[in-house]
Amino acid sequence: MNGYGASAYQRVQTTLPPRELEAHLLLKAAAQLQSLKDNWSYEAEAVAEALTLNRKLWTILGTSATEESNPLPAEVKENIGNLTVFVLKRTLEIMDDPSPEKLSALIAINRSLAQGLRGQGDDE
Repeated sequence: MNGYGASAYQRVQTTLPPRELEAHLLLKAAAQLQSLKDNWSYEAEAVAEALTLNRKLWTILGTSATEESNPLPAEVKENIGNLTVFVLKRTLEIMDDPSPEKLSALIAINRSLAQGLRGQGDDE
C-alpha cells in the first residue's frame, strides 16, 4: 500500500496543479469511504484500507497546511489543523467501533474541502 499510494500520488502530481491534486485525492478518498458505507459488510481489511488512505492523506494535508512556511492565513491554518485532528480522532473511533454511519462525517469533510480547493483555484 505504501509504495502504491506514493506512486499513484506522483503520477497524478505531474499532471495537476497542487490544489487540484489535493481536491482529486480528497474526492478519491471520499469515494472509497462512500463505497464502503454504501456496501457495508464490515470486512476489516477493506475498512482498514479506506481509513488508512484517508488518514495518510489528512496527515500530509494537515502537516503541510500548518507548517510555519505555508503562506496560508493563520485562521485557515488553524481550521485545517482542527479538521485534521477531528478526522484522525474519528478514524480511531471507527477503527475501535466500526459502523457505516461514522463514515458520513469523513466523507462530508473530504468533499467540502475538495470543493473549496477547486473554487480557490479559479482565482489564479
